Amino acid sequence: MSARKNIVLGLAAAALAGSMATVTGPAEATAATTKGAAAECGVRADGKLWCGNRVGAKGYEHRRYNSAVRGPLNTSPSWFQCWGRGDQHAGGNNVWYWTKLDNGQWGNVAAVDVHTSVDPAPGLREC
Repeated sequence: MSARKNIVLGLAAAALAGSMATVTGPAEATAATTKGAAAECGVRADGKLWCGNRVGAKGYEHRRYNSAVRGPLNTSPSWFQCWGRGDQHAGGNNVWYWTKLDNGQWGNVAAVDVHTSVDPAPGLREC
């Protein structure tokens, strides 16, 4: 093999090794995608608010803490159908978001548990 061919093959091998070191594995790609989705918070074309939320947040039958708990939000991000006013909560307002909880029940989640920048979320309908 000529010296020139050896150099070309050596450079190609080095380039291939370098590119393999920067390949993102499936777990890393999924984590990055999930993080990006959780950071996004806004009303989409379907009219729903898609936003990150506190994992473990409770959904209530009514917009009151003393109403029945319908279930949790165990995943984030989640989508929310609409908003309404209810009990004051630690978020400093009385806005609650209506959503289908992770157990299939519908419930109201206090805005303090939804990662919005302002409540109610702009563009989301009131219910």
